[in-house]
Amino acid sequence: MKATGIVRRIDDLGRVVIPKEIRRTMRIREGDPLEIYTDKDGGVIFKKYSLMGGLGDFAAQLCETLHKTTGRIVLITDRDSCIAVAGNARKQLTDKRISSRMEQIMEGRQIYQHQKDGSPIPVSEDSEEFFVETAAPILSEGDVLGCVVFSATRDNLLSDEVEVKLAQTIAGFLGKHMES
Repeated sequence: MKATGIVRRIDDLGRVVIPKEIRRTMRIREGDPLEIYTDKDGGVIFKKYSLMGGLGDFAAQLCETLHKTTGRIVLITDRDSCIAVAGNARKQLTDKRISSRMEQIMEGRQIYQHQKDGSPIPVSEDSEEFFVETAAPILSEGDVLGCVVFSATRDNLLSDEVEVKLAQTIAGFLGKHMES
């Protein structure tokens, strides 16, 4: 646990204000669910809760199937990180934080397809090695939960309509799955 040096008081309703700098750094937005943990030393820990986090094994199987079918790098994200990856980028992208431009794709709620003359969008904040070919946001009851992404290195960006339809189908399926 890392000390921030910031102290806040609890109000009469039991609320604590999380400082804006921490919310921005941790990408905590208004309405985001937070899970509360306690440790043996009496500490209280808030952790962003990911609805998609519980789908890790299922998402990994979907990614593996899409990878075997297309031969492409496939990943499924929640709103913050890559929760499942299939292909030769597994080590580099699994559990990595998504890039801010990937986050913008999700917030736009539209399917993204890389254009040859466009600037490539990195998948992860940490790596400039893998880029987004196709991305389909996962929507459930109007909320963005994550994204289905086909990725490649800069030299191999060649998104096609089949990938767009596959990403759209899996994103739609996962969105419906989360509603039930």
